[in-house]
Amino acid sequence: MASRGRHGGVSAREDEPRREERAEQQAPAPQGPVLPPPPPVDYGVFMQGLVQAMQTQAHTQAALQAQLEAQAQVPAQDHGGPSIMERFKRMLPPSFKGESDPLLAEGWMRETEKTFRAIRCTDEDKVTLATYMLHERADVWWSSLLRTRFEDGAVDVAWDAFVRLFRVKFVPEHIQDKMEQEFLSLTQGSMTVLEYEARFSKLSKYAPHIVEDERRKMKKFVMGLKPSLRTRLVAFDHRTFDEALNVACR
Repeated sequence: MASRGRHGGVSAREDEPRREERAEQQAPAPQGPVLPPPPPVDYGVFMQGLVQAMQTQAHTQAALQAQLEAQAQVPAQDHGGPSIMERFKRMLPPSFKGESDPLLAEGWMRETEKTFRAIRCTDEDKVTLATYMLHERADVWWSSLLRTRFEDGAVDVAWDAFVRLFRVKFVPEHIQDKMEQEFLSLTQGSMTVLEYEARFSKLSKYAPHIVEDERRKMKKFVMGLKPSLRTRLVAFDHRTFDEALNVACR
């Protein structure tokens, strides 16, 4: 009987650690503080904020696109290339000192405008570039005009306005009338055909009512040639000035 009691006591003691282990495993784990539930989402406010964000992004993209387009249109000189003044000076444009010969004034204007076409100059830059080449009497005239009529340059001067003022000063109307009469009475005389043609072309601008008609221009040129040349050309029915000139030069 004692032997069974010892065996029974040992089994009970061996079961105690197992019961404690099971109790620890079944004990609830410690918990932290309980957080309140999140507030409900206001979907109206959420959508309003989303729309505003999308609008802001659209405005930003539009502004960036406009900036890129503006940069693409900036002239080359703004990116380190030559300025319009530098390109103009490289063409070695003629200067004008205010000579009293209207043909010199007209020639200067013609060469200056040819330079403008070569460098693709815009109208807004033409006056600045052209007046840069005025010297002596012409420069004094323009400086005085800027002070008295254009508030020392504070008022912009259009290119057409400058051309009119220039011609009034250096190619006045009575001079233009004189040049027209010289053209109407022009003959070859002792000049070569090419010298006569050069003089004819210079004066022809003072008689636009004649030279704007190609046949009238050609007839005026032929009738001013030496009699021997004139007789030879009249025998042919030349239709243009260039045709008559080519035959006269042979």
